[in-house]
Amino acid sequence: MKRKKNKRKILFGPVITILFLTFLIMLASLILSRMQVQGEITSVTNGVLTSSLTLINNIFTLDGLKFLFSNIVTNFQNFEPLVILIISLIGISIGESSGLFDIIFAPLKKINTRGMIILTLLLGIVSSIIGDYNYMVLIPLVGVVYKLSDKDAFLGIITLFIGMTIGYGTGLIFNNLDYVLGDLTEVAATLEVDKTYKYSLLSNIYIMGASVILLVIIGTIVIEKFIVPKLPKKKTFEKEERVFSKKALYVSNLAFIALLALIVYMVVPGFPKSGLLLDNNSTEYISKLLGDASPFRNGLVYIFTIILMICGFIYGKISGNIKNTSEFSLGLSKSFTNVGFVFVLMFFTSQMISILEWTNIGPVIVSNLTNFLAGLPLSGIPLIFVFFIVVILMTIIMPSTLDKWILISPIVVPLFMRANITPDFTTFIFKAADGVGKCFSPLFIYFIIMLAFLEKYNGDEEHKVTVFGTIKNLMPVYIILGLLWLFIIICFYLVGLPSGIGTYPTL
Repeated sequence: MKRKKNKRKILFGPVITILFLTFLIMLASLILSRMQVQGEITSVTNGVLTSSLTLINNIFTLDGLKFLFSNIVTNFQNFEPLVILIISLIGISIGESSGLFDIIFAPLKKINTRGMIILTLLLGIVSSIIGDYNYMVLIPLVGVVYKLSDKDAFLGIITLFIGMTIGYGTGLIFNNLDYVLGDLTEVAATLEVDKTYKYSLLSNIYIMGASVILLVIIGTIVIEKFIVPKLPKKKTFEKEERVFSKKALYVSNLAFIALLALIVYMVVPGFPKSGLLLDNNSTEYISKLLGDASPFRNGLVYIFTIILMICGFIYGKISGNIKNTSEFSLGLSKSFTNVGFVFVLMFFTSQMISILEWTNIGPVIVSNLTNFLAGLPLSGIPLIFVFFIVVILMTIIMPSTLDKWILISPIVVPLFMRANITPDFTTFIFKAADGVGKCFSPLFIYFIIMLAFLEKYNGDEEHKVTVFGTIKNLMPVYIILGLLWLFIIICFYLVGLPSGIGTYPTL
């Protein structure tokens, strides 16, 4: 019986699960294309609503099989999270091997588990300001921070992921995604309903602030209740003797301040030769700073790594933790220990995602769910509730926030406006539900990467980190926090509280 049980665990390991999901996607493309399932995509072209039919591509055709076998290497090469993760691990490695992290994060040893959960949840929620880069930087970093502060890194990574996903739709301040979504919202609103409507980046700032506070408080309680008791045995690491040097910390802090001042100068326009890292073709500052064409955004992880390399080298050299350039070079790879599994999962995930995108299954399902929602005779709270659930279902099959909003905003925004709900509030409901949906999606790239780092810090050989096992263990937290999101949204709607500066849930 024990042997059978072990075989069953191996069968449902992450790699096997990804391969199984990939096969299901391929099989679905065959069945749905034979059934001629299609989606009616509504889009805005030159200020006019246009509709077009999108078909599902069958991967088991000559073109499909050619795509499948001719793009294996290309899919992995173009897998952006792979490159970002490697760059961030270089910086984190030198921060750890130089001893810089030991002295910086030493005060965290005095904070209890509840305090660490609160800080980590808050960090995960507010880190949405830098977009999806937060997953690639913070997941490995938090694992190291928890390890160095004698806390359970397994708990830290789970808590961070909950904060980054559940809190994906909020934050203490708007980000570039809000700007892009707002542009799409404005186009959809002015096309048929209100020609004078203008989207404001501050339109949901009040509900964002309130939701951050409630998510952190309730999130901490449910994590302590449902996650902490189920944690596997804490993995023990051999402690490395490193020198603590206040002088080295002082000099490295000066270097950090100088580097930070230089970066700030390059992202603040208006001074001589300043603003070099901004996209000056954009109009809004948030887009100049964090837009897709922004040098700062595209080089953010590289900047993070360069700063850590310089500060880590200074601290390590002065303290004696780094004696020569050879030790410095080797120190750049410390965090790569036991992360080979990460790259294996990323390879298979890159193939799964590319196949899913080629088949068009996501857009077809999303368009059909959108048209289903538009056909329901709903308004008020029932409309909000159904929309929330529908977005969660969409996100499971199509995790990309922007891609979904491009598809559904031309229909959903006017639909809600006719139900007396403002476009600003509609956009916020969408973002909140989108974050909840990411928690449930095994197709979400960063969920798979999170699993790999959980395996790195898994100290119990009997406990196997699996895709559906992890979702099952986190399910109570997801459900409770999802219901909390609905509670926040409905309360603002019923009471009529302002969602932001000069904006309300209803027209």
